[in-house]
Amino acid sequence: MSFHFLIKAYYNVGVLMKMTSLRSFSVALVLAALVLTYCPEAVTVAAADDVILPPPVTEGGLGLFSALKKRSSAAGGDFSIAEVTLEELSTVLWAASGLNRSQTGWTVPMAEGLEPYVRIYVAGPDGVFRYHWADHRLEQISEVNIKADIADQAFVRKAYYCLIFTSDKEVTAKLKLGQKWDDDFIQVLTGAMTQDIYLAAAALNLGTRYIHSLKTEAIKQALKLGPDDYPVALMMLGK
Repeated sequence: MSFHFLIKAYYNVGVLMKMTSLRSFSVALVLAALVLTYCPEAVTVAAADDVILPPPVTEGGLGLFSALKKRSSAAGGDFSIAEVTLEELSTVLWAASGLNRSQTGWTVPMAEGLEPYVRIYVAGPDGVFRYHWADHRLEQISEVNIKADIADQAFVRKAYYCLIFTSDKEVTAKLKLGQKWDDDFIQVLTGAMTQDIYLAAAALNLGTRYIHSLKTEAIKQALKLGPDDYPVALMMLGK
């Protein structure tokens, strides 16, 4: 039974529940049970403020070696106020932590086939969103534009979006290897994610820049991170 079938079945449950016959009600319960049993991570209903991202670009475009040749960090002053489209953002986020084969095949190396243990948050003019890879959506967690408050460099606010990478210790705890190994895996994964963003940005003619001088406490408060989690890095994204 495929992931996409279960997602479709789950969202059809609401329609079936509106039917009056007992038979239809029973079908709805069966579908809901299938989703809970085979794909529990899919049981997340998008809130009104969430953004369902369009499908990412996964074919064509700039070749790999051409993208490597173009790969660069944009100067802080190079970012304009031009909007990065949802289609472009969708592709960049998929490049950073998307599925590219089966349900455990990622665009980045993941220890022991785990789900991503680095979270990506998107800070933009309309607030802060957390990226959910499972259903490729953005969950809004704040309506505040925090770009001016998250890094030591004043020019960070100029980028249309800032992508914030944080640890997810709830996932790395499944490795049962201890804090040092958890942190090592998190740092390596962040590096792989950010390099993929550099290549995707080059292919899309976007500007990007890796930033490591963070205002850690301000970010932890803005993102409401748990006591064990911490910000790792951020990337400016713009035109």
